[in-house]
Amino acid sequence: MLRPLLLSALLFAPALLSWAQSSLTGRVMSKGQPLPFASVRLEGTRIGVAANAEGIYRIDDVSAGAWTVVASVVGFVPLERRVEVQADGVIELDFYLEARPEAIEEVVISGTMKEVSKLASPVPVEVYSPAFFQANPTSSLYDALECVNGVRPQMNCSICNTGDIRIQGLEGPYTMVLIDGMPIVSGLGTVYGLNGIPSALIERMEVVKGAASTLYGSEAVGGLINVITKSSDDAPALSADIFGTTWGEITADVAASVQLHDKVQGLFGVNAFHFGQRVDRNGDQFTDMPLQDRVSLFNTWSVDREHDRVMTLGGRYIYEDRFGGDLNWVEAEHRGGSERYGESIYTHRWEAFGTYQLPTAERLTLQFSANGHRQNSVYGDVSYIAAQHISFGQLSWDKSLGRVHDVLAGAALRHTLYEDNTPATADGPSEVWLPGLFVQDQMAFNAQNTLLLGLRYDRNSVHGNILTPRLNYKWNTRDQWTVVRMSAGSGYRVANIFTEDHAALTGARDVVVVSDLNPERSNNLNVNVVRKWIGRRSGLVTFDGSAFYTHFSNKILPDYTTDPSQIIYDNLDGFAVSQGLSLNLDVAHEDLTLRVGVTGMEVYTEENGVRKRQELTERFSGTWSLGYHMHRWDLTLDYTGSVYSPMDLPTQTTSDFVDPRPAQSPWFSIQNLQLTHNRGEKVEWYGGVKNLLNWTPWQDMPEGVRFLGNTADPFELNPQEGELVFDPTYVYGPNQGIRGFLGARVLLN
Repeated sequence: MLRPLLLSALLFAPALLSWAQSSLTGRVMSKGQPLPFASVRLEGTRIGVAANAEGIYRIDDVSAGAWTVVASVVGFVPLERRVEVQADGVIELDFYLEARPEAIEEVVISGTMKEVSKLASPVPVEVYSPAFFQANPTSSLYDALECVNGVRPQMNCSICNTGDIRIQGLEGPYTMVLIDGMPIVSGLGTVYGLNGIPSALIERMEVVKGAASTLYGSEAVGGLINVITKSSDDAPALSADIFGTTWGEITADVAASVQLHDKVQGLFGVNAFHFGQRVDRNGDQFTDMPLQDRVSLFNTWSVDREHDRVMTLGGRYIYEDRFGGDLNWVEAEHRGGSERYGESIYTHRWEAFGTYQLPTAERLTLQFSANGHRQNSVYGDVSYIAAQHISFGQLSWDKSLGRVHDVLAGAALRHTLYEDNTPATADGPSEVWLPGLFVQDQMAFNAQNTLLLGLRYDRNSVHGNILTPRLNYKWNTRDQWTVVRMSAGSGYRVANIFTEDHAALTGARDVVVVSDLNPERSNNLNVNVVRKWIGRRSGLVTFDGSAFYTHFSNKILPDYTTDPSQIIYDNLDGFAVSQGLSLNLDVAHEDLTLRVGVTGMEVYTEENGVRKRQELTERFSGTWSLGYHMHRWDLTLDYTGSVYSPMDLPTQTTSDFVDPRPAQSPWFSIQNLQLTHNRGEKVEWYGGVKNLLNWTPWQDMPEGVRFLGNTADPFELNPQEGELVFDPTYVYGPNQGIRGFLGARVLLN
């Protein structure tokens, strides 16, 4: 009996050895730090484990043979390693992963005026990719910012729907908009120039919240938005994005890259928007949405030079024809007359900008921009014809001094020429020269501590000398998963009410300027904390929180309440404050992405001991963007939205008249749903519903009260005592209700 058993064992020994099981063990790390809960698996099988909190993993029962082992974790590039497993042994196999650029090391320029990684920047900069905005496709940059926490598109006119972009509760004139770091959109162009930037050419959008006047001068008091366009190397050969809505809106974006020479590349882009239906859902005989025809042409060129020196040149042209008002308004008969009320706006705008790095041993860079804006508008029977030209040049010197100091210094010159048919330029065109000098020193004491000191001096030809200092400090842990930034600085703003306040141009009220307006000054503090985690179930989680405080003196305020027929402008005899807390939470886990943001703030003025909330400013706002990819059907579901708390509204209440419209807005929310289907790598279809709740601002009006006031008598030809006068400045949210949309994107590399 024993002999047959021994014979069988000898015959089956090779097979038994092949069935012997081995183990794989090791650590998953990045830059010397463990990556907790990383996934390690055998390619082509279901065998795998998650590493522990120290990045250590162990896979048992691995059969002998050649295997491909894959280590991955959200936010890092997966790594494959080939290993030969012998029978009945323990094999050590470590992995060293590289962080994905889009997850950890985005390059930003807005905080320090030169390219640095987002992690290394001592100035907190928020970065938004085109994919973020594609989750809720819009016809303009203005509308796209609806889902950015702490940033709100504010409509300023119920008739023509012009608006501005507010950061942390501060009105549009406190926000500077840049294109590739150049101050292109400002002054008269702020109201209309935010539209028409082809989305197909946008590489990313950077948002800086808080005063940035040290680097960018006037208008960057509340913050700045920097639109970075794609380089020729990164842009596709041809891309197109076209979508329409059930309201009849049509938006088209087309972009192409060309190789003119082996060292000269170019980008071309066209953005077009058309809406031609007179829709009146609330029955007041006025358009709910203005009719618009807009076309924007965009072109940039870049030249490859020795030693990677930069040379770029770009330009943009925008034309827009916009109308809102009486449903029976006819342009040839009624434009500028008092028979039927209409707001008709023709806008022509051109822009040119470029960068040239001098062929010197030192890093000297010349940047320049110029733009011209012509506007021919009528608001009822009041005309507004204006022209503005802005020229800007800046020479900067970038120098590293030793291991600690990184210095940026420069000189800038801006010239503004403005003329219109209002009393603002009755004595001739307004001309302002603004030369300036700036310097900043970024000191990296070690891998964990960075200090930035900056100072700017401007000589305004009207208001004289202005100094704006700033200080930024950044501390991070050794593993760089926790970052703390503290900022302090000052800013200033020179105001021109006729170029930034649409209410002054509606024709419904008279404008009164009671004195010469002095420049506003501000001092601000900001503390920002960023913390990242990687969890086995939660994926990559990023928390970003900021506390902010800004104190204003000489603030320029419009007074709507003293006299309902006037808007009175004067410097505040007191102070104003914008303060609050902003929180962002980002989660990326396999096929799920989630971004949630909330902002709580208090924005008020105090004069003669009386505190007053700023009108059209919410105390609380929230935004969200949820995306989920369904592999089975190759579909992506995006659910985006925003919510706002009540705001004080500009009613016409006086001692002898009570406006029947609510003095506060209600809580309201705009929510959107989208499905996207990829047809290979070149085509994707998308469609969905905007404003799912079908919310409109006039839903909360008392019965019998019109949202715009007395639209039957907008020119007050037959005023009645106690009758609510026509006033299109009573507005706080979008007028469009629920609507469907359908579109397609085509990408050819």
